Amino acid sequence: MIPVILDVDTGVDDALALLTAVRHPGLDLLAVSCVTGNASLDRVVENTLRVLDAAGAPADIPVAAGAVRPLIAPPRSAGHVHGEDGLAGIVLPESVRVPDPVGAVAMLRRIILGHPQKVTIVALAPQTNLALLLRIHPEVAANIERIVFMGGSAAIGNATAVAEFNVWHDPEAAAAVIDSGVPCYMYGLDVFMKVAIDEGQANELASHADAGVALAGRLLSHRISFSADQEAHYSGLIGDAGAVCALVDPDALSVEHLPVRVELAGYGRGQTIVDRRARGGEDLVHGTASGWVPMDVALDVDADRLAGVFLRAIGAER
Repeated sequence: MIPVILDVDTGVDDALALLTAVRHPGLDLLAVSCVTGNASLDRVVENTLRVLDAAGAPADIPVAAGAVRPLIAPPRSAGHVHGEDGLAGIVLPESVRVPDPVGAVAMLRRIILGHPQKVTIVALAPQTNLALLLRIHPEVAANIERIVFMGGSAAIGNATAVAEFNVWHDPEAAAAVIDSGVPCYMYGLDVFMKVAIDEGQANELASHADAGVALAGRLLSHRISFSADQEAHYSGLIGDAGAVCALVDPDALSVEHLPVRVELAGYGRGQTIVDRRARGGEDLVHGTASGWVPMDVALDVDADRLAGVFLRAIGAER
């Protein structure tokens, strides 16, 4: 089993990722840290606790609240995508789970250093918690296998024309994480936007007898507006869950090891620039090619195959 920690800002697709991580037999979910992003921190924590209940997660999985805002920028929600509550208005029963009182950074340090194997962190949110962890407690890096983050893009953005939401929300944090020396894997918009469940199947899942499967169906059925000037429509994207599925079926994706950097100024702020050139250019000649970090970047995906991993993981298919 792969020992994993999820760092989330639980909206619709984080909830799908939590369901996947809890239920996949190849994953050992050690803990969940929460951060402001899709919704306020309090809402993210509450959503996370309730989704873990619906997923049938063990009661002893620790959940902790982390950063209430980005390192520098003000917090900005994605209510037009996930609904103001982060869960598309889906009301789940209150949870009796209690967040770890020490907070996300201390909890992450405890879990990572206390585990006998190297831990994989799956970051599905702005990376503020991870930046703080790695700056305050750099010793944890030695016991982190890698950080798989849903964020960035080798092509276009969604928060801006060039920047993806999670990185755009806290670009300084993303830059600090990829510069930490911990190996990173970028599961960006290039693959995020391709893996979906068709509407008919989502509706079938929503009426499933299993509470976790039914929740997945209701989340998938949520009609989303990806921008302020767009009408809501069905997408069926499994979203962040795809990054979790990539851990257990890596061959479903086309991945290249490429230099990446995060832009921190101007209109390009929050953009992940992926250098796909076969050879260097004028930036190398004139000594301006700094700030690049080589990492694995997912560029394409067998969407049907990864969707199947997701459906089998949550218990919708056998």
